[in-house]
Amino acid sequence: MAARKVVPGTGVGLAAGEIEEMTDASTRAFSSRGDAPLALPKRPFSFGRWFAATGWRHIVGVVMVVFSLFPIVFVVSSSLNPNGTLTGSNALFSKIGLDSYVRILSDPQVPFSTWFANTMIIAGTTAVCTVFLGALAAYSFSRMRFTGRRFGLISIVVVQMFPQLLAVVAIFLLMSTIGDLFPAIGLNTHLGLIMVYLGGALGVNTYLMYGFFNTVPASIDEAAKIDGAGHARIFFTIILRLVAPILAVVALLSFIASVNEFVVASVLLIDTDKQTLAVGLTKLVSNPRYADWSAFSAGAVMSALPVVALFLFLQKYIVGGLTAGAVK
Repeated sequence: MAARKVVPGTGVGLAAGEIEEMTDASTRAFSSRGDAPLALPKRPFSFGRWFAATGWRHIVGVVMVVFSLFPIVFVVSSSLNPNGTLTGSNALFSKIGLDSYVRILSDPQVPFSTWFANTMIIAGTTAVCTVFLGALAAYSFSRMRFTGRRFGLISIVVVQMFPQLLAVVAIFLLMSTIGDLFPAIGLNTHLGLIMVYLGGALGVNTYLMYGFFNTVPASIDEAAKIDGAGHARIFFTIILRLVAPILAVVALLSFIASVNEFVVASVLLIDTDKQTLAVGLTKLVSNPRYADWSAFSAGAVMSALPVVALFLFLQKYIVGGLTAGAVK
């Protein structure tokens, strides 16, 4: 009598020949499928189902892109219009020429290069100082405990409730008085304007960075203190690298705000050769009868290039989160 084997998991005893027959049958069935998953019948394309799922998102995205790019396209078209009028630019790219760019760069009465240099110096210095001073204040509020800490944080928020226009008269009188004692930081000076920009933007940027500093684990500071590091070494060698994204955002926002600011700059800067682009370019269109909108648009396009370049340079810091995995 042939020996019978028990199939594991079933408790049924089968002869050796019966086991081989079952194995061959399962192998043939597996081979007939071709080792490939069964192809499910493809559903027919339905525009309504696609639109309800993702189609409406594409339409909204396209509308927002067109809405955002239209002013830029209009300004570029106006800058390429050699007529120099705004009404002649309604037909986009009806006339194309570089006369407005040549005119604004070569006209001796329009010191565009001087305005551009003044704007870059003021905006760059303001951005660097805002980031440095704001980071120091945010680190102090986030990591240290001292008397008046809560009151200081609340004061930063409350001060931002008042618009900057309310302080224009006070700023003018203050800078006029300071100029009598220290002419280097008074009226009609770049250093005085930078100090005013720092005072206006330091509060909101400090509070913005304070929230980001709180997301950095305190265990990093404790580990550094065990190794003998002080607050200065922790701040400059560890924390600043981890909070690089918020530093880039603050620098970009501060730079853009300084380039676009008009009210305070027009009050404090009197001489033409010390004015910024926002103040200088406005003179080109201040007189409605002799407004050179084409040259104004050309100057606006050229003044926007540094902002775009800075944004592209800081994009990797803005998008990336460098604090991920910092505790590992």
